[in-house]
Amino acid sequence: MSLYFEGQYNQTIADVTKGNNPWATGLGLQLFFRQQSIFKPTIEFTADAYLMDDKVYRGYLDGTPVGSFRDMVNLFTGVSVHPIPNAYVSFLAGPSFIGSQTLLGLKPSLGFYFSSKQKVTGKISYINILEREARAKQNFTSISIALGVKLY
Repeated sequence: MSLYFEGQYNQTIADVTKGNNPWATGLGLQLFFRQQSIFKPTIEFTADAYLMDDKVYRGYLDGTPVGSFRDMVNLFTGVSVHPIPNAYVSFLAGPSFIGSQTLLGLKPSLGFYFSSKQKVTGKISYINILEREARAKQNFTSISIALGVKLY
């Protein structure tokens, strides 16, 4: 197994309350199960805090507030494909915990290593949390940039 400790930045692309959660920072762990194949089972755990807020109340026409959130925790599993030694593509899915909701999240990523020893990694990901606001029928989407260091 290879375990990486990551720091990340998320930029919100779309959300019903985008002004209340425009960006986040967080930490995560990414675990690759080493195999002889280019396909490796992968598990990722991340926790992000949304620190900015435009302080605008958003509500539906009937006065019901549109749900806002301050944090997001993801536990994704899937597969990563390592076609060359210094790069990989991963496709992960799993539960995303946003506020009091548990939703399905999808996370395709493009990752790379800064050296052939694979001690430091970088990753660009697209995160799509399905129907974060069911009444508005809108997903939560963001772009994530992460840097990680190999723990073992």
